[in-house]
Amino acid sequence: MEQQLSADTQAILLLCGHFGKKSDIKPLTVSEYARLAQWLQIQEMRPGDLLDTSSAVKIKHIADKTITAGRLLALLMRGGALALAIEAWSNKGLWVISRSDSAYPMRLKKQLGQAAPPIFYGVGEQALLQKGGVAVVGSRDVDQQIIDFTKLVAKKAAQQRMQIISGGARGVDTEAVLTALIHGGTAVGVLADSLVRAAVASKYRDALREERLVLISPFDPNTGFNVGNAMARNKYVYTLSDWAVVVNSAYKEGGTWAGAQENLKAEWVPLFVRQDKSMPVGNQELLNQGAIALEQNRLQDLTDLREQLSQLADTKPQQVTESKSADYRHDVETSGCTSVSEQAEIDDDVSEKTIDLFNVVWPTIEQQLVTDKTEQALAECLNIEIKQLRLWLKRGLDMGRIKKLKKPVRYVIVEQDYETQAKEQQSLFG
Repeated sequence: MEQQLSADTQAILLLCGHFGKKSDIKPLTVSEYARLAQWLQIQEMRPGDLLDTSSAVKIKHIADKTITAGRLLALLMRGGALALAIEAWSNKGLWVISRSDSAYPMRLKKQLGQAAPPIFYGVGEQALLQKGGVAVVGSRDVDQQIIDFTKLVAKKAAQQRMQIISGGARGVDTEAVLTALIHGGTAVGVLADSLVRAAVASKYRDALREERLVLISPFDPNTGFNVGNAMARNKYVYTLSDWAVVVNSAYKEGGTWAGAQENLKAEWVPLFVRQDKSMPVGNQELLNQGAIALEQNRLQDLTDLREQLSQLADTKPQQVTESKSADYRHDVETSGCTSVSEQAEIDDDVSEKTIDLFNVVWPTIEQQLVTDKTEQALAECLNIEIKQLRLWLKRGLDMGRIKKLKKPVRYVIVEQDYETQAKEQQSLFG
């Protein structure tokens, strides 16, 4: 059965989705969508409002170096390709959720802010995304000792109704998920590639049918393996969880190390690391940096994993501050994205956002520059300092929205043919 998408989700998919074919018009990146979402809030618009033909009038006033009106309208006119993609995904049992949907995992949105992806593709029980649990991560190449530790953690978690969350890669990730499922538990797999293939894999079939498993990916369901995607996926594993356990990590290399470093810096969740005589250098270094030791001997006789993890975490209080969280989100902005307010059904954490005043004042500047004006005349009209005005005028010039005339120096808006684009949009959206 084909999924019925909300207008907001349709719009976000059109803007950010890849539909299998390479195109000259590139979908918005995560950070670009974050900036667009901020602009939408200022305009008191929802993403779905962009599907209305009247939006072309407002879109022409957007002031961003890479998000141009022409690019937005071209992306929004991919309705035919989107319809075919949705049908193909539905035929494989896949669904799509966006930041505007209630099924979108709230803990991930709260933890990541601007780094939360606008879209997740998935298969399985969506409600599991809100449940939290234990993230179990580690290397792809494993020996029997690593496997035994992984299975022990996953089995204990399943027996105590604690969900396992992992990245779906071979090795530790897969062993953790499958062990939890074998013992009647639930699991979340955050995949970096090949969601379509995983959705029909025999090893997951029963758990998907029994609604004990959900597999998600922020990347196109048909995409192959990509190192960048695998690295970006790490933060979603951590932020969907309550605790994280690193079974095995190389030192200063690989996705496991990178993900653990991200978590230590951002302090999303308490980080536990397997400690024993045979652990690799990476494990020891993570412990040196403040991770919490987790010994297999203590786990074997443990009757309450939840209590043990909570007690160990309490011995090392997590000092998550708003400023630190904001600093980290700034660091990862290029791989993250946000909706901006619950009012606009984009996000509920608008108080954490910063607003670029350029986006607020630029429409007014454009209105003044319908006829050419000097800097002094424009500054007087807007009642602002000429020094600040010059900075905004420079941005407008860089984006090609205005042009500079000489003798005397003055500025005027560059008119663009949006009427034709609006008519083309109307033919698509009816």
